[in-house]
Amino acid sequence: MDDLAAAQQLYDTVADSYARLLPDASFEAAEDLAMIARFTALLPSDARVLDAGCGTGRMQPVLRELLPAHRATGADLSEEMLRHARAAHPGTRFDRAPLAALPYRDGSLDGVLAWYSIIHTAPAALDAVFAEFRRVLADDGVVLLGFQHGRGQRHRSEAYGHTVELRAHLHSVDGVTAALEHARFTAVERVIREARPGEAQDQGFVLARAA
Repeated sequence: MDDLAAAQQLYDTVADSYARLLPDASFEAAEDLAMIARFTALLPSDARVLDAGCGTGRMQPVLRELLPAHRATGADLSEEMLRHARAAHPGTRFDRAPLAALPYRDGSLDGVLAWYSIIHTAPAALDAVFAEFRRVLADDGVVLLGFQHGRGQRHRSEAYGHTVELRAHLHSVDGVTAALEHARFTAVERVIREARPGEAQDQGFVLARAA
């Protein structure tokens, strides 16, 4: 089973538990939320923003608070996660789609938030994902990526109260930046946050603008 099929199956299985255990962004560290604030500060007040790999839509309240007039869209592989997102945010469009094949017109978005959604994409496959982000973003559009920083993969046999096989790719800030540059982005900010208690890895963030 490839990475995308495995991720879809995983999140379809854990969707109800995930929605209960992570209902909002209260798990995020203050530094993480500050990074999102710097992302939204680069966008117009009525920005068209895609939450790429949106899951249950738990980042929507953060975006709405920072950009009250923004036009939100979410995309995810898991129909079960999207079911929760649509119920929680009925005014937002949510589409079932992989990151590398988004159902949006060229240049139709101002911002893409990919919050821990590339963890199921191998480093070698980032070029295709970032090329798709560049396609849907308007010139001067902005992307923010959050991910577990490192190299290799993480494997877990339990997640969100379920016995599952969870495989997640680690990414380095340097590797993500290089792939973004290859897709015609220019890095604005790169951050590595040290792991908090309970986190297995440091966390990486790259904020970039379409070149």
